[in-house]
Amino acid sequence: MSFTVPDLTGDRPAQYRELVAQSEALVAGETDRVANAANLAALVFHALPDLNWVGFYFYDGRELVVGPFQGKPACIRIALGKGVCGTAADSRKTQLVPDVHAFDGHIACDGDTRSEIVVPLVRDGELIGVFDLDSPRPDRFDAIDQYGLEAVARVFLATH
Repeated sequence: MSFTVPDLTGDRPAQYRELVAQSEALVAGETDRVANAANLAALVFHALPDLNWVGFYFYDGRELVVGPFQGKPACIRIALGKGVCGTAADSRKTQLVPDVHAFDGHIACDGDTRSEIVVPLVRDGELIGVFDLDSPRPDRFDAIDQYGLEAVARVFLATH
């Protein structure tokens, strides 16, 4: 099967609706979480502008462990409550960080990152992991991104 990442069109909410539809098509019929995470990370990395890292961390019962991603090599393990990813996992709330240097306890896996959004992956009350996006541009993410990326995360959670 061949999949091309088409250019997103329309205003930003419309672009996210297209991205969610592309996400659903990409993972349709597949239940393997690693395969789906890999494809979704690649899709989002290539579809959205100004990103330097997109990926998943999975909760192993003790800490977050890096999963499929696009970008530079990443931190392998992150404790709950530590950094933006660990905070999102521990609080189970999306973390939207306009300036990572102002986030107390930020873990700098890539020194080029200036802003970040992390969506917790929770199904039936159980922490699965987090969906993490970094940008070299300060203040890259806003409420529209949060809403759209939470929708992409729901697509992932529905696949396994």
